[in-house]
Amino acid sequence: MNKKTTLIVFYSCVALVCVAILCIVNLFIVPRMKAKSLESQAFMNTGQEKQETWFPIEKDLAATNQAGQEVKLSDLRGKVWVVAEFFAVCPHCAVRNGAELRAIYDEFKQHPDFQMVCISVDPVTDDVEKLNSYSEALSADVSNWWFLNAGDEEKTHAYLENTMKFFGIRERTDPADVEANGRFQHDMGLILVDREFNVIGKWPLSDARSEEGRKLNPGLYESLKEEMFDRISKELSKGED
Repeated sequence: MNKKTTLIVFYSCVALVCVAILCIVNLFIVPRMKAKSLESQAFMNTGQEKQETWFPIEKDLAATNQAGQEVKLSDLRGKVWVVAEFFAVCPHCAVRNGAELRAIYDEFKQHPDFQMVCISVDPVTDDVEKLNSYSEALSADVSNWWFLNAGDEEKTHAYLENTMKFFGIRERTDPADVEANGRFQHDMGLILVDREFNVIGKWPLSDARSEEGRKLNPGLYESLKEEMFDRISKELSKGED
């Protein structure tokens, strides 16, 4: 075998090895990386509820509830409350989060120190009439489940993102996307606040319950739900000592 033939054979082998490596990467490594990326996006902050305290709520929020009453979040000091973002025409809020919110409400609504709060990310559209219709659809009693319009859209978004630490709210611009999914993309996580006005946990139950979430981690939804219910019970029991 002359030198030229030897080089051809050598580089052919190198090429074959490279092709084989690329095939392995595309078939096995890339899909796993994508799956891991999706999992981290869907379940970001999943484990953080195990911390005893996350952070205090340093600013108050004044708003109008579904009964037209002027209220403030600071009115809830001394209570244990769950807060979520929503807007009345969002096709996902009712389908994905409505069942979760209703299950939590049914479990704890008899406790005098428990409260649910849903804050609209679309205060321009969600007037008192829409808030009331939405609350009636979920059989919410205004005494312990508020649906709130905090007025100015920009200030509401800033409060939810900077003070409550919900993920950023994005306004959709594509007409087809708006028609199918509503004007805003927003955080579907459920935040728990203790009696001292501290955010102490966040649970992405709707993401964990989704088809994609079940595929990534089949047992995560049940585990998160149990943890959240246990933490709510623990916080409520502190007032009974």
